[in-house]
Amino acid sequence: MTASSTTAEEKACLRRQVRAQLAALSPERLRESDRALFEAFLALPQVEEASSLFLFWGIPGREPETEMLVRTLTAQGKRVGLPRMLPERGMEVRLFQPEVPMAQASFGIWEPPESAPLLEREEIQLALVPGVCYDRDRYRLGFGGGYYDRWLAGFSGFTVGLCRECVLQARVPREAHDQRVDLLLTEMHRFSR
Repeated sequence: MTASSTTAEEKACLRRQVRAQLAALSPERLRESDRALFEAFLALPQVEEASSLFLFWGIPGREPETEMLVRTLTAQGKRVGLPRMLPERGMEVRLFQPEVPMAQASFGIWEPPESAPLLEREEIQLALVPGVCYDRDRYRLGFGGGYYDRWLAGFSGFTVGLCRECVLQARVPREAHDQRVDLLLTEMHRFSR
């Protein structure tokens, strides 16, 4: 067995454990967690200064439900992009437009339609990066597709992660391609460079 396959197995095991932990949380606890995470995120000077941001549309029960963040920032006049999955595990960023219906893609992810304007990586000042969980060194355990690690490899803007305190890890399994965020927020802590 190679080190790479061992790490992949460790990641798969941790994903199952974290999903079970999150599934055990009450809807009220999830809402309270989201409220605290979003309050901390919206208070960031980097969010205030950014005119174009890349967020994600959170999957209920698995991720913070970021729809409120997307709509709040859009209402503030910011350009908010959301991921749109492409063939061969590629990803692009399309502009969220409140009046245009979102489309459901694979894995239960909601994304803007292909007709939505494209946001180029260079236009985006801040990216909110999803993860199953994070560790204190700001490394994330993704969902296993590698979409974000590939996209982030060419991104020079500021990156932020949100992690519920109850699933914050001491260390997540890592591989050479794994990217860490500049700033990680939990309901009670901030971890940065």
